[in-house]
Amino acid sequence: MNTLRCPVLALAGAGLARALLAVPRDRLPGGGASWIRLNYRGRPVSLHAGPVVALAGAVSAAAGAPSAGLRRSVALAGLAAGVVGGYDDCRPDPAPDKGFRGHLRALADGRVTSGVAKVAGIGAAGVVAAGPVARGPVDRLVAGGIVAGTANLLNLLDLRPGRALKAALLIGAPLLRGRNGAMVAGPLGVAVALLGDDLGERTMLGDAGANAVGAILGVRLAAGVSGRRRWALLAGLAGLTALSEVASFSRVIRATPGLRELDALGRRPDGPSR
Repeated sequence: MNTLRCPVLALAGAGLARALLAVPRDRLPGGGASWIRLNYRGRPVSLHAGPVVALAGAVSAAAGAPSAGLRRSVALAGLAAGVVGGYDDCRPDPAPDKGFRGHLRALADGRVTSGVAKVAGIGAAGVVAAGPVARGPVDRLVAGGIVAGTANLLNLLDLRPGRALKAALLIGAPLLRGRNGAMVAGPLGVAVALLGDDLGERTMLGDAGANAVGAILGVRLAAGVSGRRRWALLAGLAGLTALSEVASFSRVIRATPGLRELDALGRRPDGPSR
């Protein structure tokens, strides 16, 4: 069944993404200038791709979901992650408040950072979205943690042009199999459609796009495993999040043959490290 449906959804997702990306930035809320950010090498890049990924990804994922429950779940996860990620993009925390430890320090001082608001929003959306695939309240928390953890992982990887989209394609391609496979076909089409602009440093996902595509993939991951495998997946995501607090993913990737070449594929030579 997915043999024909997946390519059609992928093309539809890609077409929707390109159409949304063609909307002039000056017609977006706040005007064109508010959507420009400096990337890791100081180049001005448009954040326009973030809302595009969230909207096109959520719509195309819902179109491929096999049941009404999963359609609501994946649409909620993608859109909610995009909205709270976009809030974090618009109101970025100062450097000392970034990262899990920075958020905890801010909370201890009585301050709620935009990062904390994002984590809370994605976590809550993940638990709600996990309803159709969970068996009981504890399992629902575990499945919701997978949704939120995958959203966070893609965001942690969005530090170089194309990296998060490449990760989304690598994670999502094996998930095309099975009854729920068509749910990720459209979002993968979106990723392919925007990869060239991301690699060319014309657009960037920002938190809105990276969190959204991660949350959508997280729903599919949670729907595909159960029992101990679900716990193991959550533990792996939590471990990667903890690792990001003490190690730079960029440095690890640069030091790992294979990952280094894949990360650099299609991208301009790196500037200053981060």
